[in-house]
Amino acid sequence: MAYTRRDVSTLTATEKRRFVRAMLEVKRRGEYDEFVRMHLDYYTADGEEGLRAAHMTPSFLPWHRRFVLELERALRRIDDSVTVPYWDWTRDRTAHSAPWTDDLLGGTGRRTDHQVMTGPFAYAGGDWTISEGVTDGLFLTRDLGRARNPFDLPSRADVEWALKDGTYDTSPWDSTARKGFRNKLEGWGTGHGTSSWLNHNRVHRWVGGAMLGGASVNDPVFWLHHAFVDLLWTRWQNRHRDAHYLPERPPGPGSAQHGRIVARRQKLPPWDETPQSLEDVSRIYRYG
Repeated sequence: MAYTRRDVSTLTATEKRRFVRAMLEVKRRGEYDEFVRMHLDYYTADGEEGLRAAHMTPSFLPWHRRFVLELERALRRIDDSVTVPYWDWTRDRTAHSAPWTDDLLGGTGRRTDHQVMTGPFAYAGGDWTISEGVTDGLFLTRDLGRARNPFDLPSRADVEWALKDGTYDTSPWDSTARKGFRNKLEGWGTGHGTSSWLNHNRVHRWVGGAMLGGASVNDPVFWLHHAFVDLLWTRWQNRHRDAHYLPERPPGPGSAQHGRIVARRQKLPPWDETPQSLEDVSRIYRYG
């Protein structure tokens, strides 16, 4: 029977407590750091060699759909009442709204070093030490909204701009694609500075700290963010029912993308699944 992922702003105090407890237990068991390592391993950019499975590629959405599901399964092995909630950043748009409460993810970092000092994932609590992809130290960091040079989270209009594109993805199937839902949602824009950070990418920048770069999984908000991105893919699928993942077939030997992207029926590493098999997960979970 399918379970329901809910808006984080609707969670009860008990539901928040159970989610936090399950997250901390996954961390204590050492499983959480394996997720950080996996994301780092598959964070391959356009300019690098080899297969791109997780970012700057058509498989951005199915890869992260499967990735979030893996974490959710780990949580549910501890407490089967827990699901990954989603953070609707088009509505909860301030550093004081959900999910930045002391009983859930805690708030922004302190001014001096961006260390998160509140909530259950603060380093001072002793339960959340950063050990993979360490850049700033052993503590979780955030700079919500970039206080010294503020900018806004993506709006509903920004999301609608992506949702109304009825083509899943287009050539050249990377961060430079100007058409297609996938890259518009992933958010690789043109130009420089804040105007080039769109949708998914802009949220990572807005949170700042640990959410910048391949080790962004170190911040638990990563999962709430990607659950909402997954929900947006679901909404796109419902709106464009005749559309599906592209490319249908892998680019040939003469293409610059040959061997660099995953076609619809190809295996999506590191799992024994294809983008096609991940297009419909309604038997596993739904959104409430």
